[in-house]
Amino acid sequence: MALYNLQNQKLQIIKEDSFKLEKDIQAITEKNLEYIFGLKFIKSEFSLNNLRIDSLAFDNDSKSFVIIEYKRDKNFSVIDQGYAYLSLMLNNKADFILEYNESTNTNLKRDDVDWSQSKVMFVSPAFSKYQQQAINFRDLPIELWEITKYQDNLIQYSRLKSPETSESINKISKSSEIVDKVTEEVKVYTEEDHLKSADEEILSLYEEFKNQILNLDDKIEVVPKKKYIAFKSSSNFIDVLPQKGKIKFWLNIPKGELNDPYNISRDVSEIGHWGNGDYEFSLNSSSDFINLMPLIKQSYERNK
Repeated sequence: MALYNLQNQKLQIIKEDSFKLEKDIQAITEKNLEYIFGLKFIKSEFSLNNLRIDSLAFDNDSKSFVIIEYKRDKNFSVIDQGYAYLSLMLNNKADFILEYNESTNTNLKRDDVDWSQSKVMFVSPAFSKYQQQAINFRDLPIELWEITKYQDNLIQYSRLKSPETSESINKISKSSEIVDKVTEEVKVYTEEDHLKSADEEILSLYEEFKNQILNLDDKIEVVPKKKYIAFKSSSNFIDVLPQKGKIKFWLNIPKGELNDPYNISRDVSEIGHWGNGDYEFSLNSSSDFINLMPLIKQSYERNK
C-alpha cells in the first residue's frame, strides 16, 4: 500500500528505500525493542552450541524468552530455523537464565520463566511465499514481521497474519524429533483454548464484546496468551478471561488514572491478578456495555 505526504492539499508519494545491510535492521530493532514489541533486550549475537542468535529478548508479560532473527535472504526455511533455535533454548535453559542475569544484573530463576510461551520472531524487508507458509499453522511459535524503510527515515513494522483456518504443524511434521520435542513444551494458545469451557451465553457475550472492541480501530489485534486473551493496539489495552457465567477484564491503566463515574471497576493494584493494569471488572450481560465501553475507550486511548 502506497504512503503519501500531504502538503498544501497535494499528495506526494513517499518512496520506499532499502536497507544496505542486515546489521542495519538489527541495530534499529534492538534499540527500539521495548517501543516496538514491548520486549526487554537481553543480548546481541548470543552464541551457543555452534548456533548464533541475532537478538535475545525477554517478554515480561508472558515471562518468556523471545529469539529474534533478521533476514534479507528469501531462500531459507523459517520453520526449520525457528524450531532449531527453540530446541536449543529448551535444551540449554540454564545458559539462557545465566545470560539474562549477567546482562541485566538481576536474579531470574528457572521457575520464573514460562518456557511454554517461548517463540521466535523473524524480521525482514520481505518474505517469500514459501516462507510465509510458516504462519499457516495455528500452533507454530513463530512470527514473521516485515520492516519497510521509506525516504526521510520513516520505518514501518507490520506482522504477517496467519489465516483463521490454519491447521496443526504436527500434521506435516510427525517424523521430526525436534518438532515433537518443542511441541511437547511450547504451547501456542488460541481463543478457542479460553472459550472451550464457556457456555453458550458467555460465548455469545464474548463475540458481542469482541465486535465492539474491534470496531474501535481496524488495527486492533487479538492476541491469545496463556492466562487471558489480550486486545492490543501499540500495547495491550484490555485483557480478557471468559469464565463460567461471566467475563473478567483487566484495564491497562495505573491506579488513580481511571475515570469511573459508576464505580464498576475494582482496584487490584495491591493483590495478585492476571492481565495488565490496576483495574478489574466483570461482564455478565450485554446491558453492561453502556457503562463499560467508556472505561475501555480510556485504556485504548492511553495505549494506542
